[in-house]
Amino acid sequence: MAEVVLNKVNKKFGKVHVTKDVDLHINKGDFVVFVGPSGCGKSTLLRLIAGLEDITEGVLSIDGEVCNDLPPPERGIGMVFQSYALYPHMTVYENMAFGLQLAKTDANAVKDKVMGVAKALQLEPLLERKPKELSGGQRQRVAIGRAIVREPKVFLFDEPLSNLDASLRVQMRMEIARLHERLGATMIYVTHDQVEAMTLATKIVVLDAGRVEQVGSPLELYNHPANTFVAGFIGSPKMNFLTADIVETGEITTRVKIHRGQEIVVSADTRNAKVGDPAVIGIRPEHIQFGEKDAIKEGGVELSVVEQLGNECLMYFSTPQSNEPVVIRVEGQTTIKAGDKRCIEFPADYCHLFDKDGKAYPRSVVGETKLSLVVGGD
Repeated sequence: MAEVVLNKVNKKFGKVHVTKDVDLHINKGDFVVFVGPSGCGKSTLLRLIAGLEDITEGVLSIDGEVCNDLPPPERGIGMVFQSYALYPHMTVYENMAFGLQLAKTDANAVKDKVMGVAKALQLEPLLERKPKELSGGQRQRVAIGRAIVREPKVFLFDEPLSNLDASLRVQMRMEIARLHERLGATMIYVTHDQVEAMTLATKIVVLDAGRVEQVGSPLELYNHPANTFVAGFIGSPKMNFLTADIVETGEITTRVKIHRGQEIVVSADTRNAKVGDPAVIGIRPEHIQFGEKDAIKEGGVELSVVEQLGNECLMYFSTPQSNEPVVIRVEGQTTIKAGDKRCIEFPADYCHLFDKDGKAYPRSVVGETKLSLVVGGD
């Protein structure tokens, strides 16, 4: 295993600036996931680490050695591609052994390593088959095995599960997680699937337009997003956002007035803000609660869509404070249906507050404070 350090790394394709001043320290044994929307630069960043693209500016070091000018075979990396990249005319055994044979490894050592990895990945019955005789999940296991036998310092995964169906993705996620636990190796994994990021990573790197928006553990990013981009990207369904103005600043709590709605209190430190500053309230679907007040008298919200998923229920309503429907998630099943009116509550400790530029104000959890909210008012 090895640490990977990127210092002010930039990549330009002509006038197109793809990766912008990336500073990143990946510790030995970390499982780091690069995540972000299509075109954010996550695969390009992985290719820069692998040596498949040249770094325009900045420094990359692996295990303390500057690698900017080192060719890929000398960087000590093993890469698993989205497309498997297996040799179709070779058997599983030959595919896994090929890299070692190119490196002039002793034949007995090659056999021992391949057989050991094949046993760990449950590939022993498939060693004499060719790729066309394998399922998608089996091919991906072969691609991973081919990387493991070379005993690289760093494993690189470029969206390895995107070609698999849903059930196979779950199975392969578990296998990759077990593999990391068993090997203790440094792994860098690229995906656009936040479920993969949340379940696999010890550290997530959220990218947008070539820049690193936030780095942290999965729960750190979920509970303390640095800005509205991270808050909206991490979590499914994503966080709800409502526009508001700051009415009263404070160190522990802040009072805000929702546009065309009422005033509520959120747990946020806004000592650096001013009264009247525009803000955005964020709250996750599972944290919105139904109130006990009479929705007809109090002017509650009308649910427009109710999705019964069996283990949970998603309910949607429209509001003038949000460009998209607000989502409520409740566990289990419900008798609530589209067209019903309900009063809702925003627990203050679960509200996130962002400034007009989308940057999060520090949160200050003070207790289970609940305030009724009528978002559809005048």
